[in-house]
Amino acid sequence: MPYSSKPPEYLTGQLLVAMPTMTDPRFQRTVIYICAHNADGAMGLVINKLFGSITFNDLLEQLGIEQSAAGENMPVHYGGPVESGRGFVLHSTDYVRDGTLLVDDEVALTATIDILRAISENRGPRQTLLLLGYAGWGAGQLDAEMQANGWLNVPCDDTLLFDRDLDTKWERAIAKLGVSVSMLSGEAGHA
Repeated sequence: MPYSSKPPEYLTGQLLVAMPTMTDPRFQRTVIYICAHNADGAMGLVINKLFGSITFNDLLEQLGIEQSAAGENMPVHYGGPVESGRGFVLHSTDYVRDGTLLVDDEVALTATIDILRAISENRGPRQTLLLLGYAGWGAGQLDAEMQANGWLNVPCDDTLLFDRDLDTKWERAIAKLGVSVSMLSGEAGHA
């Protein structure tokens, strides 16, 4: 086998699914898309919770960008507890500009105001999730949480990532593993 200088990808581009026994209320029943994971730590975005009732047009208004019907009903997601005032757009790779991080061949991350303008003018990516805040882990922290059975990792797909049915996303992510939630519960099997 030829030597590869490419570092291991860890969980970049995968979904993290909180185990039913997750006790941290910020992460109970969450599905997190991992944007970056390496020896220095990990960064991900919660993809199944809303950030209160704020909308895309509310964000545009706060940023002084002209509102349009393009994103009129587009929700803003709770990306995680770190830097909750910082915005991110997780999107399809049909939109790539300076400052865009290509997570993989199908998903990119952009955190510039330009992408918000592009979305409002119907020039943005085909698929988008708007998020405020992110989830972050220091070196080895996520690995330790996974070993302690806090998280499952699941392959990502566009349907699960970008669809708007947030209420069932956690269950559907677990079902991708071919198991039911009751099989994972700490309460299963107790009389």
